[in-house]
Amino acid sequence: MTRVSLSRLPGERALVVDAGSEHELALADLPSYVLAREAEAPRWAWDDTARWYPGLLAAGVRVQRCHDLRLGHHLLRRAPAVDGRLLEGEQSEHWDRLGPSLPVDPALFSIDHPAEHLRADLEDARQLAAVAASPEAARIGLLLAAESSGALVAAEMTYAGVPWRVEVHERLLADLLGPRPPRGVRPQRLEALVAEVREALGAPGLNPDSRPELLAALRRAGLEVTDTRATSLRALDHPGVEALLHYKQLAHLFQTNGWAWLDRWVSGERFRPSYQPAGSTTGRWSSNGGGALSIPVQVRPAAVADDGWAFVVADVAQLEPRVLAGMSGDGALARSARGADLYQGMVEDGAVASRQDAKLGLLGAMYGATTGESGRLVAGLTQRYPEAFGLVEQAARDGEQGRVVRTLLGRGSPPVGDAWDGDPESPPADLDSQARMRRAYGRFTRNFVVQGTGAEWALCWIADLRNRLWRLADGPLDSRPHLVFFLHDEVVVHTPGRLADTVAAQVAEAAATAAGLLFRDRTIDFPLNISIVRSYADAGKPGVPVES
Repeated sequence: MTRVSLSRLPGERALVVDAGSEHELALADLPSYVLAREAEAPRWAWDDTARWYPGLLAAGVRVQRCHDLRLGHHLLRRAPAVDGRLLEGEQSEHWDRLGPSLPVDPALFSIDHPAEHLRADLEDARQLAAVAASPEAARIGLLLAAESSGALVAAEMTYAGVPWRVEVHERLLADLLGPRPPRGVRPQRLEALVAEVREALGAPGLNPDSRPELLAALRRAGLEVTDTRATSLRALDHPGVEALLHYKQLAHLFQTNGWAWLDRWVSGERFRPSYQPAGSTTGRWSSNGGGALSIPVQVRPAAVADDGWAFVVADVAQLEPRVLAGMSGDGALARSARGADLYQGMVEDGAVASRQDAKLGLLGAMYGATTGESGRLVAGLTQRYPEAFGLVEQAARDGEQGRVVRTLLGRGSPPVGDAWDGDPESPPADLDSQARMRRAYGRFTRNFVVQGTGAEWALCWIADLRNRLWRLADGPLDSRPHLVFFLHDEVVVHTPGRLADTVAAQVAEAAATAAGLLFRDRTIDFPLNISIVRSYADAGKPGVPVES
């Protein structure tokens, strides 16, 4: 496969290295050049997909594949099966520090810093050499391809946006909060709740948004509290608690998805968030803006498909337990995972007495529960599923010993100092604190191997689905079925209504393809809950078509 690298040059120009030849190109001419080369489906190597691809999409150019060098560099630096010394060379210290592009940057590049004009061809050659020298080159190569495809999906979802009805969102806010207030003023409903809380606690000047003030007011009211989390407040017996909890819920909505959010993130009847692929150490995505990974239930009715179009919403049932069955090769757990409900499958196989026991025991193993009912169940299930439970237990022991662990495809965990919630340059001096840090890192590595492999499965899923959707119709990206939302184990596709059933089938086939890529000859079911709806709020509701 031909690789074409693109590097930024001063003066709004790009350096193109194509099949060994170099030439410069004005950035304004880049879309036409890329469109012409796309006929041969090359792999584009560039520093950061978020720097290059949005401009191409705006010009109507979609690329089939790329290699995101920033994502690849950071992944390979931590991959246990890769010799990091092969990544060292000209400009490598800048690649080590290169962070993700942010949508708030008015200009992505300055002309006076070498890190803004990195040679993509040199870094690409180093990464190719590092992968080729790895004893796990095939797995690492698949992970890099999936990671880069995910970056393309992220840019395309931001470009296309989630269809969003502003008038519906504003009506929902008005019903819950009252009329839109002036900037810096609480909505009427919140002010009324503040008055209730102040009266109930006997604190006339209380600002409930201030944690120290709220703690002090609660204690003066005779309530022994150490924090203001909702779970702690619900345990209190006081007439002001109900109003306080209601205030906190609505205040969060106002702050995160209120009118200011609408002004900032919704334009042209589209919600256009900014995703950050591999934003967490496990490879899961995070959000650079817009709260893409957390759309509150209260405002989901505003996500409405265009006239004549529909949403196909699909989520995976119990993703991480199924991933654990596949990566561990535990045949007994794989048998329990056949069908739509893995936990019920454990009951039917005689491993536990109830579905709740199955869930407590399996989640306890993945998250390190050692006491209480969950701990007791873990001990019993370890004998029933020795390979699966042994895998996470070994990951925990490795973590406690300060060793790096890895996902199925080879992503490495961060060193214990980087994962510690403190100053990695100044670890605890006393032995007790060091022991606590080691145990905490063991709990982290226990879950890292499963959550990270789950993220890899999901990347393979959306990478294959992206290409399947493109082949279903003709025309620009947003006139075909296209992904508009992705959340760890859930996707939303916006599609012409006539293609909705076809899209649902493609979503399921892409999930099966992802399972085959990761687990090869191991038969692991990944059943999906699939809804075809007009509004995102209706997904999964009774009466909505669901397929598995």
